[in-house]
Amino acid sequence: MALKMRLARGGSKKRPFYSIVIADVRSPRDGRFIEKIGTFNPLLPKDHAERIVLNEDRARHWLGNGAKPTDRVHRFLDSAGILARPARNNPKKALPGKKAQERIEEAKQAEEEAKAAAEEAATAEATAAEETPADEAASEEEKAE
Repeated sequence: MALKMRLARGGSKKRPFYSIVIADVRSPRDGRFIEKIGTFNPLLPKDHAERIVLNEDRARHWLGNGAKPTDRVHRFLDSAGILARPARNNPKKALPGKKAQERIEEAKQAEEEAKAAAEEAATAEATAAEETPADEAASEEEKAE
């Protein structure tokens, strides 16, 4: 029988209250459990003593018997000093999705093309402006002859 240390929700609508329980993985979240080892009240301030109440001896016992904690319960056990939780690192978390990255890349390319076209136009204008006075001077010389 695979065991989980997890939260079972209680309380009323919009007023959650959780029990920390040992349950079979196949049983429903709020259904049958083997033992209640603590409580969690998320409505209390984080520094309040009764926010997380945990029977540490029973938690150690069930961990020794192979119970696997869920992520949230693992955090509670880590803060109680019972079970170390490895640090997580997800550097790709803030990156946009594949399609969004493609759209960004297309926008950058369009911007670069527009910038290149503007530079070419500016260069052509400058070249035309330089040629125009020279052409006028040549025209005047031809007229004078």
